[in-house]
Amino acid sequence: MIAGLSSRARDLWTETKAVAATEFAIVAPFMLVLYVGGVELGNGLAMSVKVSETAHSVADMVSQNTQVTSSQMQSILQASTAIMAPYPVADGLGNSLITITISEVSTDSAGKATVQWSKSTSSSGARPVGQQMTLSSFTAPDPNNPTNANISLILGEVSYAYTPNLGYSIAGTVTLSDSYYLFPRCSTNSPSTSTFPYYDVKYPATATCTCTQHLQQKNC
Repeated sequence: MIAGLSSRARDLWTETKAVAATEFAIVAPFMLVLYVGGVELGNGLAMSVKVSETAHSVADMVSQNTQVTSSQMQSILQASTAIMAPYPVADGLGNSLITITISEVSTDSAGKATVQWSKSTSSSGARPVGQQMTLSSFTAPDPNNPTNANISLILGEVSYAYTPNLGYSIAGTVTLSDSYYLFPRCSTNSPSTSTFPYYDVKYPATATCTCTQHLQQKNC
């Protein structure tokens, strides 16, 4: 009996037929984790690009106007959500996954930047009028205007609640966000012809304004 058990133990020790299956059983969980992580990372990066594109696009659409009515602003905000396609903009319960906010930030003669108006797809997303802002490093002062005085900028902001399909229990919901400052392409006033804010996009507006001043201060 003892000799038989000893012989079987030696056979099991030297058996190599199941080595590949054993190694696969050890490696498989790590391979699955890498696969799931790669899929979720790819989706996250693609959505992040969409978020950036949405922030730029909504600011660009508003900056092309001298004035925007309430209905036009609502249409611009709603149309901007379509940029996220084919990714969903609402969950299964109809709750919005994306918040798009567009604001105008203007500086006074001392370069102090404040919010002039703000509109958002969320009831709580708009910035308070008069809120003091710190301009982005990408809006570096012009050598001829070192304090960034008497300018207006259109700020587009987007946040998106991304919930991984396979890794939710690990990462939870991840907020993807981005923002863009753009100069208005045409405006209706300047320091020599009107009062603060200057070179702005008027909102909400009820009448059509005539463009009298370009971004580079050239006649349109």
